[in-house]
This record gives sequence, structure tokens and C-alpha cells, in this order.
Amino acid sequence: MTIKNTTLSFFLLLSIHLFSQKATENKAFEKIDAKLSYLDSIKNSFVEYDLASCVDSLWMNEMTNLDLYNDLTEDIENINIDEKVDYELPTALLKERLAAMNAKSPFNIAYNQGLENIIKSFLKYRKKSFERLMATSEYYFPMFEEALAKQNIPLEIKYLAVVESALNPKAVSKMGATGLWQFMYQTGKQYGLKIDSYVDERSDPLKATEAAAQYMTNMYKIFGDWDLVLASYNSGPGNVSKAIRRSGGQQNYWNIRKNLPRETQGYVPAFLATMYLYEYHKEHGIVPQRATIKHFTTDTILIKKQITFKQISDLLDVPVVQLQVLNPSYKLDIIPFYHDQNHYLRLPQEKIAVFASNEGPIYAYTEYESSKREKPYFATKTTPKKEREDTGNQRIAQSQTTQYYKVKKGDNLGAIASKYNVSIADLRQWNALSSNVIAYGKNLKISSNEAVVSNEVIKNSDPIQALSEKQVAASLEANAAVASTESKAYYIVQKGDNLERIAKKFGTSPSTLKQWNKISGQTIILGSSLIVAKEEPVINTNKATISYFNKKINGSGLSQKETVDYYVKKGDSLYSISKKYPGVTISDLKKWNGIRGEVLKPGMKLKING
Repeated sequence: MTIKNTTLSFFLLLSIHLFSQKATENKAFEKIDAKLSYLDSIKNSFVEYDLASCVDSLWMNEMTNLDLYNDLTEDIENINIDEKVDYELPTALLKERLAAMNAKSPFNIAYNQGLENIIKSFLKYRKKSFERLMATSEYYFPMFEEALAKQNIPLEIKYLAVVESALNPKAVSKMGATGLWQFMYQTGKQYGLKIDSYVDERSDPLKATEAAAQYMTNMYKIFGDWDLVLASYNSGPGNVSKAIRRSGGQQNYWNIRKNLPRETQGYVPAFLATMYLYEYHKEHGIVPQRATIKHFTTDTILIKKQITFKQISDLLDVPVVQLQVLNPSYKLDIIPFYHDQNHYLRLPQEKIAVFASNEGPIYAYTEYESSKREKPYFATKTTPKKEREDTGNQRIAQSQTTQYYKVKKGDNLGAIASKYNVSIADLRQWNALSSNVIAYGKNLKISSNEAVVSNEVIKNSDPIQALSEKQVAASLEANAAVASTESKAYYIVQKGDNLERIAKKFGTSPSTLKQWNKISGQTIILGSSLIVAKEEPVINTNKATISYFNKKINGSGLSQKETVDYYVKKGDSLYSISKKYPGVTISDLKKWNGIRGEVLKPGMKLKING
């Protein structure tokens, strides 16, 4: 007994060590947290409802598959309803069933050999197709019936969508007819269906059905016969009217059928045959496949910001293909947001509850996704500001102001440029002038620089009044001179311009223009911006400082006037030379050197005074 107790105690001690080690391992494992993505964190915050949505992927594929549409369309276009089909269906039985259908319908469902042939053809070759179509119709027919009943249209019209599109809202015919009811673009617009880059309401089951019902109502007012309404829906009212006239005024579809377009000759029989197969599918062994989602198990919600199907799928765990089936009118798998129009998202009811309860996080996620997209880059031309700092950390900078000058009688660009100390090229560029001619009374835009010192604005016309002697002296001590950045003048190419003409206009050469603008040939593009004057960096001083300094020099008896000779280099212009000498204008250069035009020749000697 003692041995047993000792042995048991020994095993317990071992077990305690093992369990404690396991517990430690588990505890360590629990501390490792997987890094959550932003999407996961959003979804984890959702208020969930304990409802499940079982989506049959095969059925969803069925709803988007176009093979049924292609097969049925080909049948209706090419079938010869006058050709007999070998299929076991007694004619007497068929007549009996058609009579029973006729008693319950406003359509003229009377037996004839052509109708028997097309019914037998569908039974022989399209049984499996109708089994698939009947599953899809479980989703669409309830909404069709609701829209048709509102406008007092026979509910049997719902079978027409089977003939038109094989119940595929994405079906598009060779002629461009689109959607469940195959509206052409202009007809869709005529009946109020919105069509743009994001949305095509011809594919919207509810709105397209309402438009189709309205069309049927209008046609019935014209023909007063539902068979003829169907014929007009397919071929247009004009063709039906022609067929009536060519048939001697007869107005029964079967009597005018031979005078209708070939496709329409099989159209109404195909509609009646479809109605027969739906009514008597059990009797012919057609076993409908079942729809996983019914129309009444879905609902809609108003969208308040643009959202994509991919984002909805990620957030709500709804397959994109299901969203496409439920929302077929959105062409790019994007639900847009317009300020003047509402757009709705259709979802299974339990997902609508999740969406409605978590709109804030959902739209926050869409904004986050949008912010990750690459933004367009806009390159802008900026004029470098000339800045100086004095010993008191004050700053002298250049800023631009714009003013306007009204052209007076006798004015010209040269005189105005001289008055405001700007170049003719600048005036033309600022005012988009193609020549030097200006109209009397025109307002010219003029940009001028201002010096800013320690939050004080000093106009170029009289800087001394705003700058104290102490401020200027400090500026001179801190920075006796400032290197100006390279400046350029631009010209917008006008109609009829060429390099030689532009070069002559701005006193330079075509080869220099080509070099400045990196042009290899002789071609220049209309509307493009060309560099027509270019100033290399030179040592310059602030204009306000110079003005003050000159006055102080004059006050001490020194001469301000000093003449310098300047020899024109290749590529020089009056504008570029004036910029090299502070306080010198184009009109000064012309006056001192007796120049009338704008043209300078390399090697020419110019006098610079002051």
C-alpha cells in the first residue's frame, strides 16, 4: 500500500511539471496577436445578425450565363414553324389544353399547325433549357407581375421576357438592344430609362419592366389587340401597320403573319409556346430547378457615397457575382453617387441589416480605399522669390501684384511697357496678344513686383518711404549683393508663326530659340509655350536698397551717373539686357542708343547710363 502511494505521488509530481509547462506554452501562444488589416478591423466592429445567406454558386452562374439567351434567340430567328416536328403529343390533347389556356387569357390562343410545331420543337430540343429558365423566373416573375398589374397589363406578358432575353438582364442583341426587355438606346431614353457611363437602367429589372409595361399600354391604345401589341414590340408599330394594309385590312395576327418581318413571324408563336410549357411543364416531365434567392428575400438601401462591388464584397462577405445578379444596371461594378439622383444597392435582407447598422465604418473604409489611389500630378511653373535676411532676421522678398491699365488714344505697347518698367514681351504674354497692335479702350493686365520687409509692403515706385535707414543699412551689411535666379520670358505660339518670325520679333536667332526650347527640327506646335528670352544668373541688389544707396551716395557728393559700354552677344535681346542692369528699362536702352525697333545684332555696342 505504501509503495502504491509513493508511486502515485511520484507520477503526480511529474504531471504537475508537464501541465505547468503546457500552460506556460499556451500562455505564451496567447500573447501572439495577428496583425489586423484595416478591413478586418472594420469588419470586427460590425454589428452582426445571426442569419445566414446560403448562396448556390451554380445558380448564380446560371443567372449570369448567356448561353440560354444565345440558343433561344437563334431558335426564334431561324425556326420554321411550318415544318412538322416528330414528338409524342396528340393534337387533340394539345387543342384541349390551348382552349383551357385561352379561357383564362386575353390573348387569342387558338390551335394552328404552326403553333403545334414550335411547341413540339421546344419540347424536343429545349426541355433542359426550360428547367433552368424556370429557376431564374422564380426570382424575376414576382417583380414583373407587380409592375404589369400596376398598369393593368395581362400578367402573361411576363413570358415575353423569356423570349426576349432568356431572363438575362445583361443580354445584348446584335442590334444593341439591351436588358430583360431588350430596349434599344433611343427607345430606352424615350421611356425614361437612364443610360450613362456608370448606369444602364435597361438592365434594371424593375425600371425596365415599368418602361415595357408603359410601351405595351401605348401600343394597345393603337391596335386594341394583345397579339398585335406583341408583334409591334418586336418589329415596331410601323411594320405591323404595313402588314395589316398588305393583308387587306385584316387584324388577326395569324392572318397578317406572312406579311410581317421573318423574325416576327416566329416571335408570337414562340411566346405562346413558352406560355404553354410553363403551364404544362409537369405533364411533360419538366422539373424546374430551384432558385436559391427569391425576390422577396432581398431589399434595397440608398447609397450615400460611391462604392464598388469589390468593397461591398470584402466588407459584407457577399460574392461579387451575387452583387452583379442583384444589381445588373451598374455597368462597371461601381455604384456611383450623384448629388441630384439616388442610387440603390440590392442585397439579401440579412446583409441589408448589416449594411444599415454599420454605414459609418463602411463609408470610412471606402474613403480609406479611395485615398490609396494614385492622384494626378499637376506640374506648375513658379517664379522664384528673391529673399534676403537682415541681421534682425527680417526678410526682404518679392511678391507679385496685378493691376490694369486702360489703353488711351495714341498709346502703344512700348510706351506702356516703359511706364510700368516691364517688357513688351511680358505685356503680350499677360494679355495673350498675338501682335503689338492694341485696341483703344482695352484693359491691359500688368503684373508688378513689390518688396516685403518684416510684414511691411514697399511699392517699387518709392521704396524709401517705407524702409528706414537702419533697415537698409542692416541689409547692406548682411548681404551686399544677391545672386538672382535665371529668369525666362515665354511666348505662346500663334497661328502662322514660325521660328524665324518669332526670333525676329524678340531680337534673337532661330538657332538660339531651338537651343533654349530643345527643338530638333523646324516644327513648332500651335499654342505651345516657347522661351524667347533667357537671362543668366548675375549679381544683383535689391531695387529698394539700390535706390536708397544711390541717394546716400549723391548726398555725399559722389556722382551717380556712370556710362558703361555693353557689346551685344548672340541670343541677347533688349529685355534680357535691361534685366542685367537694375533700374534700366527697355525704353532707356532705346533712348540712350537711338534704337527704334526691337532687333539687336551681335557685336553692337550699347551705352548703359547710371
